[in-house]
Amino acid sequence: MIGALNKSLLTVLYPISKLIMQKIVNIIALASGVVSIALVSSGVFVYVNRDSIVDSIKQQAIDAALGSLGPSIPTLPSQTGPVLMDAPAADAPSSPMAGLGIPN
Repeated sequence: MIGALNKSLLTVLYPISKLIMQKIVNIIALASGVVSIALVSSGVFVYVNRDSIVDSIKQQAIDAALGSLGPSIPTLPSQTGPVLMDAPAADAPSSPMAGLGIPN
């Protein structure tokens, strides 16, 4: 009697457990597909925009480096002063023997 009851109980519960298991497998497969699509799309986005991403990171690094220096570095003049403009030009040597020659 107990064996027959177990057999009838299994015949009733087996299709139900099979359906529940199938739903769990379908949910896992759907979640896996969503993760795969997200991973591929983010990879494509990074590949397409890699130049602008690199430029942005470079600019942030430059700004951080220059910002940490602060006002300790003086600015360079935009023009040369009159001292450099009034200096006489060096004359070319007049004789061919001037300079370091080869000894005879």
